[in-house]
Amino acid sequence: MQFLVDQDVYKITIDFLAKLGHNVVPAKNIGMHRALDRELLKKAKDTGRLLITRDKDYGALVFIERELSGGVILLRSKPATINEAHEILRRVLQKHSEKKLQQSFCVVEPHRYRIRTI
Repeated sequence: MQFLVDQDVYKITIDFLAKLGHNVVPAKNIGMHRALDRELLKKAKDTGRLLITRDKDYGALVFIERELSGGVILLRSKPATINEAHEILRRVLQKHSEKKLQQSFCVVEPHRYRIRTI
């Protein structure tokens, strides 16, 4: 899968996704580490990437302005729970297709996840 990763995502998560074989582009690497949420969301959609973030503000933006989103995965973890969240994230990526996730807002937490269609 292809991901655009928001600046607030831990490097350990970026490395985890890359190790699983995914194409991961941090916002910083394309000069978007200071971009507005709307701009980052649009960039992800325009480039066919799922956006991964820890910023809860994307939920409102996605459901109010549906056309901006090409799929979001919201990670709800802290450093102490990152391994559990990574295991749930791995399950999500194995169980659901990229196409399905591009039409969804997915919240990944330690021990569970939820998906809502956009």
